[in-house]
Amino acid sequence: MADGVPVTRASLISPLTTGGRTDEVVERISKAIHLGLVVDGEQLPTEVEFAGQLGVSPMTLREALAVLREQGLVETRRGRTGGTFVRRPANPPLDALENRLRSTTISELRDLADEQFAVSGASAKLAAERASGASLRRLLHLVEQLADAAEFGARIRADSRFHIEVAIASQSERLTRLEVNLQAELTALLWLPHEPEPALAEVVAEHHAIATAIAEEDGERARTLAERHVQRNLRRLIELHLVVTGR
Repeated sequence: MADGVPVTRASLISPLTTGGRTDEVVERISKAIHLGLVVDGEQLPTEVEFAGQLGVSPMTLREALAVLREQGLVETRRGRTGGTFVRRPANPPLDALENRLRSTTISELRDLADEQFAVSGASAKLAAERASGASLRRLLHLVEQLADAAEFGARIRADSRFHIEVAIASQSERLTRLEVNLQAELTALLWLPHEPEPALAEVVAEHHAIATAIAEEDGERARTLAERHVQRNLRRLIELHLVVTGR
């Protein structure tokens, strides 16, 4: 179990499509760790298996893991029960997140939100048609988890895992991978501890409404609520971007 919900295994970390430089592998794995896709203490696949999942050479993965060890995000243990294990910090590094938001243009934020509008809306509609009882319970648990989250790292994980779980409930592997990538790009930025911070109660209420529509098998309402949620998040991101860029 991860934070009270079943672990989304490292295989959900989507393959790289740009040749797989070491720094890209480092970024992909570190985002997955901070999102909670792989959890504190979890053993990563063997280097050969993990490299195959990511679509990179074992040498590139080995170099990336060396960087991640220096950053304190993984540790390698020797012996029969050894391997590479995740060491997730409570919160992701603020400076890196602020720099990423500062260097992302408003046009780029809108493009990402446009993609998420399509992906999240479709996922919610399909989840209303296909979600299992176990998926519904996980969604409601993640709503509660976000409501109880005190630190911004915990809020990032509960928020992103909710949307990824909606995509998983849609039973579409492609939508799930797209949602994972979008959560890695956007969600951590939303919870940066700067004004204007998203109102926790408001976000929880939006998640609860989406989960309820899915549970009631109302696909059109689930889609509409998910799309509105993306639009509200974009407004928050643009406001926050203006704050960190001093505009």
